[in-house]
Amino acid sequence: MDLSIASLLSVALGVGLAAATGFRIFVPLLIAGLAARFGDLPLTDGFAWLASTPALLTLATAAVIETLAYYIPGVDHLLDVIASPATLAAGAVASAAVMTDIPQSVMWPVAIIAGGGVAGLTKGTTALLRAKSGVMTGGLANPVVSTVETASATGLSILAILVPLLCLVAVVVLIAWAARKAGRVLFRWRRDRRETAAQR
Repeated sequence: MDLSIASLLSVALGVGLAAATGFRIFVPLLIAGLAARFGDLPLTDGFAWLASTPALLTLATAAVIETLAYYIPGVDHLLDVIASPATLAAGAVASAAVMTDIPQSVMWPVAIIAGGGVAGLTKGTTALLRAKSGVMTGGLANPVVSTVETASATGLSILAILVPLLCLVAVVVLIAWAARKAGRVLFRWRRDRRETAAQR
């Protein structure tokens, strides 16, 4: 395989897993670890621990706890606040762990900027949707949002491993959609401020 194609696939895989950590921090890392354990996913030097038994048990426990916690009213919003910094780190780690065809000098900047950035954007989008859902439904629809997030984390992780380039396209579409939603929210906020100022 040509080096450039291999590098592109590595980046696509890393970005896909990073995006998935924005939905759930531990689920993508668990899936990547399991795939590596069964020989379906090569890991970057220094990340072999991700496929070790202690790491898999820890990630599995953390994934279950995290998933269930998002079904508890109030706790889900608290987790969104607490998990935001951790999501950036998880996105960078998930990216770096699978970018096997990228030189070390390039891998970490890409992992931190692209991986961490995409993870943060995904997390911000889901937090915004959860807050909006909470306001509109009084929190009644939040379990549905939590289920969709877990399914998205799982599906996106598997897609990243099986078809990295397709996953990258899906992530780009997600980013475009999130940017559009954020633009609308910002526009409404500015409009409301202008109207409030005009009424004074």
